[in-house]
Amino acid sequence: MSLVLYNTLSGKKEEFSTLKKGEASMYNCGPTVYDYAHIGNLRAYLFADTLRRVLEFSGLKVKQVINITDIGHLSSDADSGDDKMMKGLKREGLPATFEGLKALADKYTAHFMEDLVSLNIETEGTKFPKATEYVADDIAFVGILLEKGLAYKTEDGIYFDTGKFPTYGALGGLTPLSEMEERISSNAKKNPRDFALWKFSREGHLAFESPWGKGFPGWHIECSVMSERLLGQPFDIHTGGVDHIPVHHNNEIAQSEGAYGKPLAHFWMHNAFINVNDTKMAKSAGGFSTLRSLVEKGFSPISYRYFVLGAHYRSPINFSEEALEGAKNAYRRLSEFFVNLGQEDGSINKEYRQKFGDAVFDDLNTPQALAVLWELVKDQSVSPRDKRTTLIEFDRVLGLDLAGLGEELRAMLVPEEVKKLVAEREEAREVGDFKKADELREAISKLGFSLEDTPNGQKIRPL
Repeated sequence: MSLVLYNTLSGKKEEFSTLKKGEASMYNCGPTVYDYAHIGNLRAYLFADTLRRVLEFSGLKVKQVINITDIGHLSSDADSGDDKMMKGLKREGLPATFEGLKALADKYTAHFMEDLVSLNIETEGTKFPKATEYVADDIAFVGILLEKGLAYKTEDGIYFDTGKFPTYGALGGLTPLSEMEERISSNAKKNPRDFALWKFSREGHLAFESPWGKGFPGWHIECSVMSERLLGQPFDIHTGGVDHIPVHHNNEIAQSEGAYGKPLAHFWMHNAFINVNDTKMAKSAGGFSTLRSLVEKGFSPISYRYFVLGAHYRSPINFSEEALEGAKNAYRRLSEFFVNLGQEDGSINKEYRQKFGDAVFDDLNTPQALAVLWELVKDQSVSPRDKRTTLIEFDRVLGLDLAGLGEELRAMLVPEEVKKLVAEREEAREVGDFKKADELREAISKLGFSLEDTPNGQKIRPL
């Protein structure tokens, strides 16, 4: 089986091969840590995690970077508006100092990392560089572009001259100027598509020293710098949401390839939006849903993961509580089935692994992969032990934490009839009726569960 991925740069599926034998390098555009990530944001990281897991499933080692934007991201792609971190400082009542900035960034970086863990997103070995740690590198990078005549100074900053990069906008087929006209924001710019590499600071904004004046790096530059420093250039795969295609990623390509004269990444991959009533979910619209708000409504983070896996990453998802309820119930049925398979390992079923591999190696077709999973669940010709082991193999990609179902979740999956017998047995033990307690233990065993008496109470497990 060969892995085929859709490359936004070519506009078609291509067979994937790595630049370095046995290792895939991947850069995923990370969050601006001024607020909680909403569940639409989190789809990008679930997509990146699925991609990583499929690469590992194919036998590759993955070198992964997810950047943390903690300075310099303006609210508009047209290099205007408020800095998002400054907005966060005002909202939280923190001082507009580097200490305040760090407090804000640390708080929401921690919440972001908690979300990744809750969603069972792999983070081991992943680098999470912060934009504030690379400002000196940003300044050196701008210097290279100025020396090459690819950038110029205006009254409010240093801009990249897209007129000197003829293929600007090639990603996503956005080369014609008519596609970009809405980005005109400054009469001082030579071209309407030119973008800021360094913005001079305004009153009340934090600033870094530079050869051109105090200011802060443009949002796009941090990704070019950090990806090159940590992965080299070119690297294998760059990912992000589809909203990054017209501006952010085209800007990265222009400045990186302008500076170093070689491709930035060989594959560009983008996930579609999570929509609410067919409109993109966004913080700016207000009323966004966080992972915490879903948990408060009775949905587990893994149920949300299952919900996202139910659609292809390039297809928009229309979010509703009803749809999430359906995913929750499907995941609960799968969990109950898996737990009731017992704890004995068998062999991976080769036929089903082939079907599963065919699905995920075809541009990460997770809906088809889930269909194969449920086909296996219903197949009476496969033994429980082999089903268990094959499902664990599938879960290397799906990340539904089947093998790691904890005691609390196992307890949730115990039938009410068994729970009632366990409670009766506990009452019998408390009054010293050990004969009845033993009889109840035997009844529980006949229903497929074992009991262990511990200092912290009774622990129940499926046989």
